[in-house]
Amino acid sequence: MTLLAGARRTAAEEGQGLELRLLSAREVLEARREAAGLTREDRERALCANACLLARALERGGEPVFSTGGAVLEGLSVEQIASLSRQWSAFNRRENPSPEEGEPGVHDLKKAWSTRLMRAFSGACSGLLGRCPPSRGPGR
Repeated sequence: MTLLAGARRTAAEEGQGLELRLLSAREVLEARREAAGLTREDRERALCANACLLARALERGGEPVFSTGGAVLEGLSVEQIASLSRQWSAFNRRENPSPEEGEPGVHDLKKAWSTRLMRAFSGACSGLLGRCPPSRGPGR
């Protein structure tokens, strides 16, 4: 079951057929845990976390470009990791707004996700209701 109504992927600004995809909560947790294993000093935490996130989010032709956060650290520069991470973060905020980020974005998304209300049963039970009209309350 998927609750997301918006885009699941977006093209990376770097081109070359690279795409960034939204991650599930489990994938984000796995990325955080992998990053904790790579981090040796506090100042490395953000870079390692971003690399591990990109290992899961960065794809080409629907396939992951990197197998691990360590592979991202070996294959991309700090600037590339920072740029791709900013792009993913902006994409994620746009598609999954948080109430803390302001109500207008949340309301716009809720409006886009809403569906037209339909009448219950769409008249399928009208024959039954004709024989058994609804009660109007006691003594009516």
